[in-house]
Amino acid sequence: MTITAPWDDLVAAALLGTERRTPPVAPRPGQDASAALLDAAALSTVLRRAGLRPAAARPAPSPAPEDPRPPLPPAARNRLAMLLAGRSAGGGGRRSAPDLAELLPQWLTMANQRGYRAPDALLPALLDAARARTDLRPEALALGGPRVLWLARLNPEWKFALRGGGTGRAATTAEAAGSAGAPGSAGAATPGPATTVDSPAGTAAGSPTGAGVGAAPAAPDAPADVQRQWEEGLFAERVSLLTAVRHRDPELGLALLGGTWSMERAEDRLMFLDSLRDDLSPSDEPFLEQALADRSRNVRATAAELLSALPGSALASRMAERSRACVSLTDEVIAIDAPAECDSGMERDGVVAKPPSGRGERAWWFGQLVEATPLECWSAWFGRRGAAEIVALPVADGWQADLQAAWCRAAVRQRNVEWSRALLGAPSEPPAASPLPGSPLAPTAPPSPGAPAGAQPAAPSWRDPAKLLSALPPAERAQWVADFIAAHGLSDAFRLLGVCAVPWAEPLGRAVVDALDIARDAGSYPWSFSGVMGLAERCLDPDQADRLEVLTAIPDEPADGSPGAGSYWSEAFQRLVGTLRLRAAMRRELEPPDTAAVSPVP
Repeated sequence: MTITAPWDDLVAAALLGTERRTPPVAPRPGQDASAALLDAAALSTVLRRAGLRPAAARPAPSPAPEDPRPPLPPAARNRLAMLLAGRSAGGGGRRSAPDLAELLPQWLTMANQRGYRAPDALLPALLDAARARTDLRPEALALGGPRVLWLARLNPEWKFALRGGGTGRAATTAEAAGSAGAPGSAGAATPGPATTVDSPAGTAAGSPTGAGVGAAPAAPDAPADVQRQWEEGLFAERVSLLTAVRHRDPELGLALLGGTWSMERAEDRLMFLDSLRDDLSPSDEPFLEQALADRSRNVRATAAELLSALPGSALASRMAERSRACVSLTDEVIAIDAPAECDSGMERDGVVAKPPSGRGERAWWFGQLVEATPLECWSAWFGRRGAAEIVALPVADGWQADLQAAWCRAAVRQRNVEWSRALLGAPSEPPAASPLPGSPLAPTAPPSPGAPAGAQPAAPSWRDPAKLLSALPPAERAQWVADFIAAHGLSDAFRLLGVCAVPWAEPLGRAVVDALDIARDAGSYPWSFSGVMGLAERCLDPDQADRLEVLTAIPDEPADGSPGAGSYWSEAFQRLVGTLRLRAAMRRELEPPDTAAVSPVP
């Protein structure tokens, strides 16, 4: 087999010309250098499109696994090819055409929700896109399914697909679709050969990564092929397998992991442990308690974090006892007596002894105790008060910021709606200041007690509305952000918009458009709102396109407005309307064809 020259060398010779640079290929008899260069470029192009790297002759690869999911409708397939070939508009110039690169993630999500598989011919382009953009990888590998993993073995540039970052979802998506056999259905089958992937470059095939030496005890009730793949598979295969099994049978997945736990490498134990997060349940507590004694500090910390997310766990009870010893309520004022030392029991339960620069040790230890304490305990300790009443209580001696910062982290970790709502406060309150003493929105506080001299105040970094909003139901989250925008405008709302469900609910979408319209009428430059406008293109309900058509007209510029801002706003809204209509078309193209309306073929 003839080995072609590297693609970059061919491109360099073509750009400089064969008279200035000798082509990296030898001409055939009677052939000039230019023709030889073009022949080599044509061969390289075919090889690149085939998804193969030039290599010496070797046995043909095993056949690609079957993917029983339904194919994309023809219009959607053409749309995917267009999106994969699309490029973001370069530079900072004015443009009103939709950005295809920004629509690709949304298209992939919609296609996966409907249970489709990617066309075989587009798998190389899909892998190239996922290689260039890490944010595309989970959805791209899910759409590609088992065939994209098979193809990734053939090109070292695609080895990212074999590292376990998205393989679990890719395998699970294909298995679920194969079990149900229709778009949008759910199910799970025993992972088999379709989930198998090859090793990254440099790893010997067939040698388990981190599985240790010696046979592991079989997990009870584990099918033979699952047990064999778990014991003999490569690391990426095992991560994929554990994720798929845990979704179907959490106890079986935990039994597989427990059988080889003592033989795994520390970095592998950490990744396996983190994979338990999505399907965490009280039945995982004994295993996690054992992991608290792991020789790796990172593994111990992750096990403690997972246990603290289980309010009924023994670790949560131990942390609650420690927090109770530090807190008292006297005359409607919370008093804090932080731990004087970080003992071995606290360290075993995940408390990090050394604080970051600028933090006092006692405040650092105290915050970690409160963060891991079940929030329900505070109501029992403080006279059955609700979360809002407790948050409003004054805190003595400058401890308010540390206490409420830990409550915020606990609310996010435990997904507690009541506490998240109380710590957020009303959306009408100023985002950077609060007139009410003791309000959870207080922007400043003295340095943490025990902090080094000259340390910065502990607040306002403790309050992160975006994280607190993520614990609220989607509808309430959208309404809170809509009310916040109505009260304060868009300047402080960008991160809040990023945690709202897509497409935005109507109150939120209307609030964003109204705020943009107000900014346009005021003569502000649209560049100040480019981030929000970009979010609106991806997150507004596509059905709102016709209603927004009126905003594409060039407005009258106010006397004190920025010169030329009106035409820029017009182009920005034209692009918004065009993108919404394109998203609506993408959604229609992904709908299953109406087979009832098709006449039978004789």
